[in-house]
Amino acid sequence: MRGPDRKTIRIARRLRVNQTDAETVLWNRIRNRQIDGHKFVRQQPIGGYVCDFVCRERLLIVEVDGGQHNESAADAIRDRRLTQDGYKVLRFWNNDVLGNLEGVLTTIQAELTG
Repeated sequence: MRGPDRKTIRIARRLRVNQTDAETVLWNRIRNRQIDGHKFVRQQPIGGYVCDFVCRERLLIVEVDGGQHNESAADAIRDRRLTQDGYKVLRFWNNDVLGNLEGVLTTIQAELTG
């Protein structure tokens, strides 16, 4: 298939408007190159999936998940496929972002510089 997948783009746009509280909190701390000058985009379609946050230059994906993702087989498959495409996937729970934002940011920064 050539060109953008219009359905996935529509979904990504809708997700940008309807972010969770945890996604909004994290986005406000990683946008505009706030972590060592690394640029992140949000709700980025990659390989048929819509990823929460992506640093394209470092091939790093950051996912912020709620309880519905607990032990999700679909997430494991998704992570494996994205890893095969060269991406590193970091997953954080909503309560980690909301309760320990500095720890989450430190983990992201360590992955970007490591």
